[in-house]
Amino acid sequence: MATEREDFSLSGPLHLTAVDWTNSHHRRSVAASLVQGVYILERDRQLKRLGPDALAQPWWEFFHFSLLRKLVDDVDSSIFGAIYEFKPSASQFNHTLDSSPRYVIAFRGTVTKPDSFSRDLELDLHIIRNGLHETSRFEIGMQAVRNVVATVGESNVWLAGHSLGAAMALLAGKAMAKDATFIQVFLFNSPFFSAPIERIKDKRVRHGLRIAGSVITAGLAFATTTKRTQQNRECADPFTALAEWVPYLFVNPGDHICSEYIGYFEHRKKMDEIGIGAIERLATQNSFSGLVMSVMGKESEPLHLIPSANLNINLSPYRDFKEAHGIHQWWRPDLNVQSKLYKYQ
Repeated sequence: MATEREDFSLSGPLHLTAVDWTNSHHRRSVAASLVQGVYILERDRQLKRLGPDALAQPWWEFFHFSLLRKLVDDVDSSIFGAIYEFKPSASQFNHTLDSSPRYVIAFRGTVTKPDSFSRDLELDLHIIRNGLHETSRFEIGMQAVRNVVATVGESNVWLAGHSLGAAMALLAGKAMAKDATFIQVFLFNSPFFSAPIERIKDKRVRHGLRIAGSVITAGLAFATTTKRTQQNRECADPFTALAEWVPYLFVNPGDHICSEYIGYFEHRKKMDEIGIGAIERLATQNSFSGLVMSVMGKESEPLHLIPSANLNINLSPYRDFKEAHGIHQWWRPDLNVQSKLYKYQ
């Protein structure tokens, strides 16, 4: 049975009858809707909704996109992504199209239904242990990204994802950025697994805990770095190489899965202000768990650590965790979003 949120005519951004591609709210809303289209593609598959009963199509056709290809998991045959092509009508051609994508590759998050939940949960666990890049689903998605970019160029491609799908898009974007290929990426509720410091109400306690964590992490990072060979030390720093790439991060303070990004970037700024930014610049490139793995001889690059970002925080009221983590919040016309650009120096 279809839910109200699956039906575009009931819950989609119907107010966007004319998309201004220079408007950040419009761009965010379209990207989120295309991600929702992937969710509904998978639900159509699970419920065998075909033809006029299928609900996915309006989520992209409303914005003049066509579905070029579905991305299918090789383990459970679930649809986890989609490649969309933008096909504006002749009447739409104007200067704002210069900011539009030609193609959007979107990835859904976890679907809590029997047909896909076990595979999605397995991939969620891979995120926690920094092993998503080793999965076949990511390899399929990454190959799709490389193929599209090679065909049309990075300036014509957007990546978008929600939750698990945001982790996929982030990892793909990082991989491309390391080769100096910078793609616009829209990351909705991207996972940041760490101690939930951001949920502590006392700002002084939060700041104290973050300073202590930075000192410990930086110390361990320095100790492990000094053990590397001269050859490794002379290699280009991959973290610095990513600094020019600025993905769009969309987080909700009430969502513990992604809310640590708020403190992650704000803490770096505060450490600079009190004169110990050098410690944080070392700590921000590493995670404690990743460093422990490195000491044990297992290299592990934390997925969530990125040098720069355009951080967008939803300050609108929310009812519960489900709403704070949901994709639907990101196309609300009354959304109260605080945006801030963080550039790694």
